[in-house]
Parts: sequence; C-alpha cells; structure tokens
Amino acid sequence: MWELDDHVWAQVSAVLLAFGLCTVMGTERQLRRKSAGMRTHALVGSGSAILTLVSAYGFQPLPGIDQLPPDPSRIAAQVVTGIGFLGAGIIFLRKEVVHGLTTAASVWVAAAVGIACGAGLFPLAVVGTLIQLTVALLLTPLSAFLLKFPGHQTIELRYEDGKGVLRAVLTAATDLDLAVRVVRTDRVYTRAGAEVVMVLKMLGRTDAHRAVVEFSEVPGVVSAAAMPEPEADE
Repeated sequence: MWELDDHVWAQVSAVLLAFGLCTVMGTERQLRRKSAGMRTHALVGSGSAILTLVSAYGFQPLPGIDQLPPDPSRIAAQVVTGIGFLGAGIIFLRKEVVHGLTTAASVWVAAAVGIACGAGLFPLAVVGTLIQLTVALLLTPLSAFLLKFPGHQTIELRYEDGKGVLRAVLTAATDLDLAVRVVRTDRVYTRAGAEVVMVLKMLGRTDAHRAVVEFSEVPGVVSAAAMPEPEADE
C-alpha cells in the first residue's frame, strides 16, 4: 500500500497547482477560439509537472550498483524540446500571414509553469501565469494598435521583370527615408512579357500615398497601390 505522507501530498499538490494555473491560461486561448485551448494547456502543464517530479524523485540508485547522482534537470530539458514540436503544429501560414505564434508561445509558457510547479517553485509558476495573462489580455490590443500606426504601411508593387526596376524602387524608398522589407513576390506572365508582383512592408514617416506616387513614376513600374494592414491574428 502507498503511504500518503506529507512528501506525497506535496507532489500531488504541485501537479494540481500546475493543472489549475495552466487551465486558467488555456481558458483565455479557448475564449479566443484558438487551436490550443483549455485542455491542451492543462495537459501540457500537468504533464510537465509530473515529468519534473519523476525526474527528481523517480530514479533512485539501485542497491549494489554505482550510479551517478540523479539529475532532475534531465527530463525537464527534454520537456522543453518536446514542446517545440507541439508548438510547430500550432503555427501555420494563411494568406501570407503567420497564425498561431502567440498560442504556441502560450503552450511553451504552460510547460514552463508546469516545470516550476514540479520543482516546487510555486511563486515563480504564479508569476509566469500572470505574465501570460498580461501579454494575452493587455499587450494584444496594444500590438493591434501599433500595427495601425502611420509608420507601418504595406504597398503592392507590379513592375516589368528583368529591367532593374526593383533597384530603382529601393533607391526611391531610401530617398523617402523608408525602410523596406519584401513580404511576398510572385511572377506573372502577360502578352507584354514577365512581370513581378511584390508586396513591400515599409517603415517610416513618409505617407504611403506619397510613396505610391513616387514608385509609380519609376520607369518599368506597371502599378503601385497601398494595401490595408491585416488585423492581428494570434
């Protein structure tokens, strides 16, 4: 029969705390209709706590066999690696927009909270939960607001391929004090020849409409248009 001494109750309490904290974290994701919600977070946190406890207390030296001292960090390190595979399954690309990054990070934090509970670092686990909720509930609206800031703008550019047009466009962007990042490039074929359709992400104080006018005047540019910023999806 098992002896439910104080040591065993402490281990059970650690797992239950991990379950409770990670369920709270997952509830926020569940309310946002994300792929990894309450059940995923609860299982990840509880499993991480159990594995940490097993790593710390489950492997005792065998009689008559010389063994190295147990390393409680061994399984915990593998938990972090395994969560990477789970997170990769949450992240996906749709319409050139990456979805699921915040949810994958939330699952990763749930694993960290579970490990902290298993290691007996309960205050650290609570702080980790509060940080996740702060990021999800407070920083998400702030992030969406910053995406609408005038300094962030997206322009779709269509130009003739093979005529050095992109170099001229980038020079014009530099003159407008704009930093440019290429988001997507597609090649299309028309009766006049090959053309490139490129989506540019631009950062700077120059108005997008002015940039469109400047780019349209570059020889070889077929069209240039400002695109609305996509809504943040995490």
